[in-house]
Amino acid sequence: MRGDDAPARRPAARRATMKDIARHAGVSESAVSFALNDRPGVSEATRARVRRVAEQMGWRPSAAARTLSGEGSSTVGLVVARPADTLDVDSFFLHLVSGIQEGLADRHLALLFQMVEDVEAECEVYRRWWAEHRVDGVLVVDPRVDDPRPPLLDSLGLPAAVIGGLPGEHRDGLSTVWADDADAMGALVARLHELGHRRIAHVAGLPGLAHTERRIATLRAGAERLGLTGVRSLTTDYSDRQGAEATRRVLNSPDPPTALVYDNDVMAVAGVAAASALGFSVPADLSVIAWEDSALCRMVRPCLSALGRDTVAFGRTAARALLALLDGEPARTVPVPVPRLVERESTGPAPGSSGV
Repeated sequence: MRGDDAPARRPAARRATMKDIARHAGVSESAVSFALNDRPGVSEATRARVRRVAEQMGWRPSAAARTLSGEGSSTVGLVVARPADTLDVDSFFLHLVSGIQEGLADRHLALLFQMVEDVEAECEVYRRWWAEHRVDGVLVVDPRVDDPRPPLLDSLGLPAAVIGGLPGEHRDGLSTVWADDADAMGALVARLHELGHRRIAHVAGLPGLAHTERRIATLRAGAERLGLTGVRSLTTDYSDRQGAEATRRVLNSPDPPTALVYDNDVMAVAGVAAASALGFSVPADLSVIAWEDSALCRMVRPCLSALGRDTVAFGRTAARALLALLDGEPARTVPVPVPRLVERESTGPAPGSSGV
């Protein structure tokens, strides 16, 4: 029982109904339904009057009713299959989601976000969302080698835009939005070679991700082309802990690298700290580059060189690619600008070289 001095619960605000609109507009409920659902059966004058009253009363269509009538859920889904502790400081995903939200805002679409442990769990979410009519389409991140998600989404008929996928590999109802990170890695290796670096270590992200494998393969190809033999890649979970561990491992090797490339800013910052603890000076002994530029790269000392891009715009482009599918346009591959190297204090000539 509620105590006498306990505050009374405030009643929930009442939403306007079609019956309310009909009463205020002086028409039947069926006329309101015809007018608001843009169906024939009422005059243009009545349609305009009903819509004006509905706007004045703050009426909005019920999402549940729209779903039951086959008009869609007005919601787009995004599932991320990564450990939660790797996203808490990941600026890339924060900016990407911000861009996605901007891209959806003009259409008043909601973003339904869920985190899961692995791709199998992600596929189960898609099956459930499809069965429950929860989303009109989905945005897919972290495309993988032999990815099971595209064929599943294709079989469900659920429109999707894959962010970061391979170009030219899409099915009906599945578009790809991507940046050529192979080109970016190739340019990065060429620049480090120009600076005199011959031993390069790449602290990569999760194994099996398509972009991880592309970067590793491009690094190897670039090393072979330039005649570099001291090049290696180590995969991690993107966390600062594993980034620091990988740094200590390569720097404690008999022939340590003179340059380190990290697949995100968090690992790069952790790597600089680990290198300093081992007595390496950045950039005098070791050059460091982060794959994703961020405020973190600019705030630490030395400021980190990084591959920069407009990640918010990337997210907007992905959202618009999905909206195009929902509007009935064919699936397509949408390129976005390649990340470009922004050189700061953490890169310089290799020790003992005359690189510039």
